[in-house]
Amino acid sequence: MQAIASGTASGEPEAAPGEFTHRQIMKVMSVLLVSLFVACISGTVISTALPTIVGDLGGQDQLAWVASSGLLTTTASTPLWGKLSDLYGRKRLFRIALIVFAVSSALAGLAQTMGQLIAARAAQGVGVGGITALTQAIMADVTTPRTRGRYSGWIGSAFGVATVAGPLIGGFLVGSDALGWRWTFYVGIPFAVAALVMVERVLKLPYVRRSVHVDYLGAALISGAVTAVLLALSLGGQKWAWNSGTTYTLVAITVVLGAGAVWQERRAKQPILPPHLFHSRTFNLAGIGSFLAGFSMYGAMIYLPQYLQIVRGMSPTRSGLMTLPMVLGMLAASIASGRLITRYGRWKVFPLIGLPLIALGMLLLSGMDVGTPLPLAGFHMLVLGVGLGLSTQVLVLAIQNGADTDDIGIATSAASFFRSMGGAVGVAVLGAVLSARLDSGIPALMRERDLAPPAGTDVGDLLGSPSAIQALDAPLRDTVIDGFTQGLHTVFLVGAPVTLAGFIAVLAIREVVLRDGEDDDAGDDPAPAPAALPEKAVARG
Repeated sequence: MQAIASGTASGEPEAAPGEFTHRQIMKVMSVLLVSLFVACISGTVISTALPTIVGDLGGQDQLAWVASSGLLTTTASTPLWGKLSDLYGRKRLFRIALIVFAVSSALAGLAQTMGQLIAARAAQGVGVGGITALTQAIMADVTTPRTRGRYSGWIGSAFGVATVAGPLIGGFLVGSDALGWRWTFYVGIPFAVAALVMVERVLKLPYVRRSVHVDYLGAALISGAVTAVLLALSLGGQKWAWNSGTTYTLVAITVVLGAGAVWQERRAKQPILPPHLFHSRTFNLAGIGSFLAGFSMYGAMIYLPQYLQIVRGMSPTRSGLMTLPMVLGMLAASIASGRLITRYGRWKVFPLIGLPLIALGMLLLSGMDVGTPLPLAGFHMLVLGVGLGLSTQVLVLAIQNGADTDDIGIATSAASFFRSMGGAVGVAVLGAVLSARLDSGIPALMRERDLAPPAGTDVGDLLGSPSAIQALDAPLRDTVIDGFTQGLHTVFLVGAPVTLAGFIAVLAIREVVLRDGEDDDAGDDPAPAPAALPEKAVARG
């Protein structure tokens, strides 16, 4: 591994990655865990609040965009964060990501319209993309692939804690008369400030300054292609027909920008997504697995509160508590798999077990209705959580293991890119599925039951906040709830075969034991290394 020169401010000598002591690594991990908690809680704290937020500022058809706008920018910005950190140093970029997150969180809390909220969430996603990508890259800087499994369990636990605490905090804030849903955005700001202070005091990462050629055109082309495809997936069939000029235009834009991105990445001096990474079989197949696991993971996290609050009539706080089996399963499986990977160096078995469990969990969730016993619903969520814990972090390790040392940052960012892209596509596609089912299902049920909406309203006006739905007259309320139940059945059912496709991709990977140091082989099919970059000076991150 690349040697680290100079010492820390505390006088401790710095070592090459892999030579850090456990104490030094845990000091770095303390910063990473707080920062990752900040990023993760931004998504989980609003999950239980989303039905109320959408009911207050807009309609049910816009729920997917409140969630997917942040996922979109997280996805689009992740490769750029990784590349810039390789060029300018992790610490500097880490600070910027935390600041972007804090400012955009404040703007989201101040939003007065749905458009303002979606824009603020998009800016927040840029910060989240930097935090999540750089957390993994920094961990890769200070550990070897073999020992990384031990610490990746802590990364998974931070996500688990945020997933537990987020819905509970969000439910409490939404249910508080003195605070309200706006505080679901403000609550992350103190954590971001604390993380900034810790970064300055604890994070001492040297880096080798290189000649800088940032591929801004490549970043713009990749971001544009991602945006166009998500617009087509999330708004097609709602704002315009699938068979329409708008849909075909967006598809054409996606193809053109995607082709332009490929062309640009092949000719750029320092591309955002270096083409040589895609020469690796492990990189490609693990990326597909991460994409498809992210599809189901984010879909479940966004739409489970819809089931718990609208179908089951739970308060936001209680619905947060009901997700505990999923989160605890994810937490336990992530820590256990990380320790076993460190001990034996074998990783492939875990996603091969985890991905089918995710598919089974989605299939079980698709069968839930208003009468499902709560212990049984909790078991279904537990199955899903264990599957997620065995899969998501392990696939990141696999991608890192096959990357050259100089590519750790961008390879890690690419892994996060695949998972976030899967999540963004999942939320958009499942949101479109749910909206289509509600638009057709509820009117059909109303005709079947000889019901009509109140005078001066239409069916869309019935899809407000959970409290507004519960306040409807009993026949209308039951009809809306039954329509939601049918829609959510389809949403979860779609996630099952998607995840099984990820299982097939991982099954085709040729496993290589995780290496103890950079002198070991880089993988089963190491990609050709990029041209060496001129080293100018060793400087502090």
